[in-house]
Amino acid sequence: MKSFLFAIVFCLVASTSFAQSFKNEFGFKTENDAYLATLNDRYYTNGLFIYFRHAINTEKLSDKIEKKTYEISAGQKMYTPYWGQVPNKEDQDRPFAGYLYAGGAYSVFYKNESVLKTSVELGTVGPNSLAQDAQRFLHKTVGFYTPAGWDYQIKNELAINLSANYSKLLFRPEDPIVDISAQGYANLGTTFSGLGTSVLFRIGKVNQLFNSAYHNAVIGNAKTKSLHNSEFFFYVKPQLNFVAYDATIQGSLFNDNSPLTFGVKPIVFEQQFGINYSSKRFTADFNVIFKTKEVKSVAKAQNYGGLSLYYRFGKS
Repeated sequence: MKSFLFAIVFCLVASTSFAQSFKNEFGFKTENDAYLATLNDRYYTNGLFIYFRHAINTEKLSDKIEKKTYEISAGQKMYTPYWGQVPNKEDQDRPFAGYLYAGGAYSVFYKNESVLKTSVELGTVGPNSLAQDAQRFLHKTVGFYTPAGWDYQIKNELAINLSANYSKLLFRPEDPIVDISAQGYANLGTTFSGLGTSVLFRIGKVNQLFNSAYHNAVIGNAKTKSLHNSEFFFYVKPQLNFVAYDATIQGSLFNDNSPLTFGVKPIVFEQQFGINYSSKRFTADFNVIFKTKEVKSVAKAQNYGGLSLYYRFGKS
């Protein structure tokens, strides 16, 4: 009898929670080449990001807009040559570099299933990014080798970066087990400048773009009901990037005091594969990314994986 009552209570609580929507989301994303189990430790070797998102009240929005959200984030990226232990400058095929930032973003989700996201990041490239300290601490904690070669990293530089991303649904059948959307972005800043375009293919249990975890849009009450109470889908995203500037490879825009720099490949193609599960309360996403060469050197192509976990709270 106790087990039966517990099962009933659990189902009631779960169903109540399942029916609720939440206005806040907190979580993190981690990226590392170790996720591919290739035994490589090179180039974009680690990234860690923390996010807080909040859905804005929809009562005063126009009929064309389903919801709006804002985002506060902080993150760190670290880059190394083909290995994290290359003490000689002449052996390095990519500079050691770090990027540390805090940022904000604003997303508008339209009824026609287009999404516009604008963001700004403020931070630093160079020793002030604490990438060297972070890598040494991480390697010491897990028993990896001691990094060497950071003496030749990209020098300190103020980072101010602006970004805009736009997505638009292209196709979804009446029985929504698959959809296709187009995406484009543009970056302008002292660290990263360039633009790119991609096509996103999703297959599985998918929601509209304004209700989907892929666009971090589960929070808030859209004016249009979700197609599903939860999502579970696989996705593929081929993307073409046009790189105008990358300070983690080329050094400062304003001086050439970094001890080692290289030119960038102006065109970089990447292929992303991922899987996403999302309920009303939680999101889990895992993806792998394969990139063509980014550096004008003997450096090879780049690949890494990413894991995101988010928790939603605060009834909307």
